Amino acid sequence: MYLGIDIGGTKCALVLGKKDGTIVRKVKFETKDAGTTLNQILENAVGLCQASPEPVESIGVSCGGPLDSRSGVILSPPNLPGWDRIEITRLLREKTGLPAYLCNDANACALAEWRYGAGVGTRSMVFLTFGTGMGAGLILDGKLYSGASDMAGEIGHVRIADHGPVGYGKSGSFEGFCSGSGIAQIGKTVAMELFQQGKTPSYCPSMDKMEEITAKSIAVAARDGQEDAIRVYDLCAEKLGAGLAILVDVLNPERIVLGSIYMRDSALLCEKMQAVLRRETLPLAYGAVEVVPAKLEENIGDIAALTVAAEGHTWTN
Repeated sequence: MYLGIDIGGTKCALVLGKKDGTIVRKVKFETKDAGTTLNQILENAVGLCQASPEPVESIGVSCGGPLDSRSGVILSPPNLPGWDRIEITRLLREKTGLPAYLCNDANACALAEWRYGAGVGTRSMVFLTFGTGMGAGLILDGKLYSGASDMAGEIGHVRIADHGPVGYGKSGSFEGFCSGSGIAQIGKTVAMELFQQGKTPSYCPSMDKMEEITAKSIAVAARDGQEDAIRVYDLCAEKLGAGLAILVDVLNPERIVLGSIYMRDSALLCEKMQAVLRRETLPLAYGAVEVVPAKLEENIGDIAALTVAAEGHTWTN
């Protein structure tokens, strides 16, 4: 049995489960200040270990970076203000007496999809979060690759246009074009253009509703065939192809697994994304790669944390 801990900016979850990702018991709660949340994590970790029907072998923590996975320290993630140099694995070891491991959340999700989801059977796979933000986890030659300072896979920070929506603190970045917040920014720009032309966007009834525009509301209109909404997703799809082309030419993976937004709306993105990918990549690299939606869906965070618990020893030894 294993204990997985998924630490997010709005919620935390602790799951008791098996190596194959089967979840036996789960506890979740809102993420508050560092002290309060850490106390809840430690108390629930002890409680779940004590309640486990079988001995718990180890604990895995999935958390947004930056972090130091080898020493088990969380290093001030932007979505966790006040979490400065938190020695999370030491705290868990002292509280439970069990081995504990820490992993970047995109890397953890990559491991989970590789073991149990859309990446099964590959030796080289890239997982992209494609949700609120854009990050990547890299499985290269059958192993997780995290880089010299746990920063490998930060593809969202790569600038793919001189100007454009802001993501990861950079205008025109891959995350700026290909994330939930980025799609909303593109949608607001298109909506403003239409309002100034005396037209009403299909996904925004009035200018005072501009801040309510989301990737989801634009997707709903695009699925209904609204041209203005399709225009937004077409731009996202083109930039998605450009960003993936970089990964394909540099890493030559067998499979690229896309989460969240692509998982829900691949029909809006696939055709134009593939056209750009085909045009921009080397033919042999393009012929070797398959781009697919993630399979683990809403359970990916839980399964990812359990996978870290089961496999954490492979990058700390």
